[in-house]
Amino acid sequence: MSLDLIALAEQAWNGELDTVFEHHPVHTVYQGSCELADDLLGLKSIAALFVIDTGDGLVMLDASLQLDIDRVFEEVRSWRPNTPLSAAIFSHHHVDHVFATRRFEEEARQRGWPQPVVYAHELTPQHFDRYRNTLGWNTAINRRQFAIDAPQFSWPSEYRYPDVLYKDRLTFKRGRLTFELHHARGETDDHTWTYIPERKILIPGDLFIWAVPNAGNPQKVQRYLSDWADALNQMAGLEPELMLPGHGLPIFGADRVHEALTNTAAVLRSIEEQTLALMNRGCSLDQVMHQVKLPMDLFDKPYLRPVYDDPHFLIRMVWRRYGGWWDGEFDALLPAPKSALAAEWINLSGGVEAVLKRARTLASQGEYALACHLIETAHHAAPEDAAVHEVRAHIYRGYSAEQSSSMARNILNHAALASEQGKRDLASSG
Repeated sequence: MSLDLIALAEQAWNGELDTVFEHHPVHTVYQGSCELADDLLGLKSIAALFVIDTGDGLVMLDASLQLDIDRVFEEVRSWRPNTPLSAAIFSHHHVDHVFATRRFEEEARQRGWPQPVVYAHELTPQHFDRYRNTLGWNTAINRRQFAIDAPQFSWPSEYRYPDVLYKDRLTFKRGRLTFELHHARGETDDHTWTYIPERKILIPGDLFIWAVPNAGNPQKVQRYLSDWADALNQMAGLEPELMLPGHGLPIFGADRVHEALTNTAAVLRSIEEQTLALMNRGCSLDQVMHQVKLPMDLFDKPYLRPVYDDPHFLIRMVWRRYGGWWDGEFDALLPAPKSALAAEWINLSGGVEAVLKRARTLASQGEYALACHLIETAHHAAPEDAAVHEVRAHIYRGYSAEQSSSMARNILNHAALASEQGKRDLASSG
């Protein structure tokens, strides 16, 4: 225990916490646990996890990551020493939401209790299978996304497959409580949000994370902005009084929950509608990226700051969903190798040294986006050149430092780390 998530939640709502670094909704881990209300325990690791006492066993609302298996068991057992875990609900398949049932299952075998029943959407097992088929890829992309400079890091290969699957909706009762499970496409296509009507508690999973929705992640599979917005508005219509997000802190009070849900939906809706309007005019991706007007007024809300995903990434995700992989640039349809194109541009520019000089100048002027284009051209033309790597590390360090989005910051920082070791990418052996 000894963690006051209630006080932190109030500070967060009032915009008093540094959610870019110290209290980042995804990266910050708070030690301990907190009783949020009668019979309701909350923990905040990388993901949030909640356990509710139904009067006839505990139900785990999301199940955290591998590193939390022991911690969750110990916190719950210090709170409810002898109450079996009866059930768990996986909000989706991501690895920070599916592991913490393990010790409870071992305990059930030892004490002769029934095994906890795990509920999830019917697509969840397919995603566990996909993870097992793409271990190398998921290891690489998460090393970049979280700037993990650790060659021994590897993606999990074993998963707790759910016991009960559903398609659209499922309701089950446990003790004095009802658990209404709803399917939605959002961050994933297997997302479950849960409502407990007797307590007016909403558990949205990662459909709400105290940040711009993670709807544009540049290395991950398709995400669904308009479906996501529909689900958020449906949740708001239930008038919940307590929201327990997939990341970040609880939100108390019906008015606050409604505001957070509907404003988040408005961000998603605005970006998708503008992107589609431009696509319907036949615009290229470059034109779309620079003509969509982001709803900056909403990004000032403490729960919608762009501290994880970058809002521009959401535009690209809409493009990919409706427009395919081609960006509308004719030279990119059947392109020459990057190295060959880079060699031509370097030759026309007067050599690598001239390009490095210009890249440094642009970076010193804060024109990091242009500087990155130049330094990547230099790198493709001269991948072993120590001077190229020195400038490349300098540029990406500077560009990384300017980002409020940790996803953008970490990927750029990963490039800097790689060049400091004379490589293009620490996560790739290709």
